[in-house]
Amino acid sequence: MRIAYDVTPLSHPRTGVGNYILGALRGMLEAGGHELVAFGPVSIRGRPLLDAALAGLDVEHKLVTVPFAHVTRRSWGALGRPPAERFVGSFDVLHFSDWMRPPQRAGVRATMIHDLGPLRYPERLHPRTVRMHTGTAHEARAADIVFVNSEYTAADVVDRLQIARERIHVAYPGVGAEFSPDGPRFENEGSPYVFTTATDDWRKNLGTLRAAQTPHPVVALGDLGYLEHDRLPQLYRGAVAFVYPSRFEGFGIPVVEAMACGVPCVVSSHPSLDEAAGDAAVRVDPESAEAIAAGVSEAIARRDELVARGLAHARRFTWLETGRVHLQSYADAL
Repeated sequence: MRIAYDVTPLSHPRTGVGNYILGALRGMLEAGGHELVAFGPVSIRGRPLLDAALAGLDVEHKLVTVPFAHVTRRSWGALGRPPAERFVGSFDVLHFSDWMRPPQRAGVRATMIHDLGPLRYPERLHPRTVRMHTGTAHEARAADIVFVNSEYTAADVVDRLQIARERIHVAYPGVGAEFSPDGPRFENEGSPYVFTTATDDWRKNLGTLRAAQTPHPVVALGDLGYLEHDRLPQLYRGAVAFVYPSRFEGFGIPVVEAMACGVPCVVSSHPSLDEAAGDAAVRVDPESAEAIAAGVSEAIARRDELVARGLAHARRFTWLETGRVHLQSYADAL
């Protein structure tokens, strides 16, 4: 198969979506036997980030650098022309992200829905973000394949978008080899700390965690300024506990990354995190600072048990399996 894969989110600093795209590409390459084409219009400023992310990957590049990339991407989908084949050549599969909806003449049409947060909580997000994600979510109704990263999101997509379950394919995220108990540890001036990747975004719920009287100070990823992705395992490893107090997620890959690094985890009890947490985390009410503080104390006390469970749970998630699910889903749709 020749697979045209939209990589435009990699032109921005990597977050969960960008990491998933890169992991899926690596997984498909590891599975082997197919031709991958990275495509999309990207900004002048974002092109170096995209090139760095793709460095070393055996993928063909069909990338166009433009001054107003966001406008170009949205206009392309709105106009419905020219077809992607004009820039990419012929392909068997076109996989687009939530950043654009490129038209195509032929081949399987696939996309990914990481979560339906913009449809669930539009009042909490910037209107442009809501419009962009809502448009792409509805575009998924016409796709042959809709990937999701959890059974929870699959059920949400069926319920809210009325997409037939047989067109939805669960492709769990993977955990890279760099996330392991072995390696350098972040030193917080010699003091024990509780680590979180939560932000001030309402959904991520850092405020409630800050209000919790945890037995050790909280270090949030955002406190440290921009860090390269390869520094993240050090922060997990050095922590006495990892807390993920999110009010809603599509999956919650930081939970599994922390477990793979040998850290006891305290995770929101919202059902969207059931699959990421498994039976290997202390679950707490994300709206209660007192519950979060008690959960941290419990996780520290149960460290040996939770670390062993977490390591076993994390081994279930590999990018190779993510890649295999993608390739098999594409092949089945041809």
